[in-house]
Amino acid sequence: MASPQSISVEQMRTILNEVINTLESPDYASKLDEAKEAAGNEMLKMMQLVFPMVVQIEIETIKRHGFVGTREGIVQFTQMIRELESMDSEIARLHSMIRNHYLPPVSISSTVDTSL
Repeated sequence: MASPQSISVEQMRTILNEVINTLESPDYASKLDEAKEAAGNEMLKMMQLVFPMVVQIEIETIKRHGFVGTREGIVQFTQMIRELESMDSEIARLHSMIRNHYLPPVSISSTVDTSL
């Protein structure tokens, strides 16, 4: 088990894939779907209902890889993702997949006038 300070790109990919697999597993996918349905497209409700479920799954996963299973551990993990995703497009893609579980879809209108 690597210490969080010396985690490699491959190890981070493994951790992120484990989180995604758990989020998409039959046990959690239905719970997440129910929470998303209850939240609708309201960001505040998404952060209250869905985000904590995703964070809990992340905490349980990162504990198995040497991180502390606390708020500090998840902050450290997230900082490492930010550093590594700038160097590795696969980590950025995996992190984006996780964020898609708790960020509601945003529709951007192409008819918006951006001129000043």
